[in-house]
Amino acid sequence: MTPLVREIFGVSFANPVLLAAGTCGFGRELSEVLDLDVLGGFVTKSVTLEPRWGNPAPRVSEFPGGMLNSIGLANPGVEVVRKEKLPWIRERVRRAKVFVSVAGHSPEEFEEIVLRLDGEAGFVGYELNLSCPNDARRSSLPFALDPEALVEVLGRVRERTDRPLVAKLAPNTPDFPRMAGLAHQSGADGITVVNTIPGYLSRPEGGASALGAGSGGVSGPLLRPVGVHAVRSVVASVPLPVVGVGGVSRPEHVLEYLAAGASLVQVGTATFADPRAALRVIRGLDRIGGLPERDVPTAVFPEVAMNQEKGVDG
Repeated sequence: MTPLVREIFGVSFANPVLLAAGTCGFGRELSEVLDLDVLGGFVTKSVTLEPRWGNPAPRVSEFPGGMLNSIGLANPGVEVVRKEKLPWIRERVRRAKVFVSVAGHSPEEFEEIVLRLDGEAGFVGYELNLSCPNDARRSSLPFALDPEALVEVLGRVRERTDRPLVAKLAPNTPDFPRMAGLAHQSGADGITVVNTIPGYLSRPEGGASALGAGSGGVSGPLLRPVGVHAVRSVVASVPLPVVGVGGVSRPEHVLEYLAAGASLVQVGTATFADPRAALRVIRGLDRIGGLPERDVPTAVFPEVAMNQEKGVDG
């Protein structure tokens, strides 16, 4: 067994456990109940070019296997994030490594968001939300299911930053190796799998949708086999660090993802039920005595590590 520390993307993570995008806001939302610096890191709520108020209520519906949600990427927009959210992170988060989740209606929007944020310090890199099923304004396939769109998003963003880019792929892609390979060829430095699965629940009393927006994304325990399968598929197809997410609530779930080849693991829906769920997972890994020994693919970004430590612009 080895210590919990992970060296990925040219920086040191205190442990492999991160909070997934959309489960912790911009960190401040959980800071009074959870010491963020105990975490390996966290991914912010997805940032869009303009503010989004989200989908109509109800936005969440639970069922025995997990949760169905349709939040609608509610967030204050890139300028508020740049002027208010990132300064708070710079001042308060010392050890945990932060990734900014980016979402958009078009490749141009992804590019513009990164362009506006890249001069700011306090975060390691970007997780590109290419697979969110809740974006009502994009009538065609999600970016993660459209090879040409995926390539264009990554190509545009890659030209705007030297920071690590992690592409978050969809769980319902028919060909993980192909999409991960295209992401790699287009400049991705890592892959996150998986996002939520599109789903629908009806109200028992009348048959209407359980969610205000109709359909939503399925997450929770039943997503874990899908996530582990996706990690195995991606690890076998590209020489990049892979971040596993889906159904993680116990330390053994982290070990399962790591055994499949993941370099880092995100806790998602479990945080809604217990904001300290990730802390319990980390403590459980400590009690186990560390992580299994294995070789982990890494991407080296020495300038990112230096800037993160000094708190200077990336």
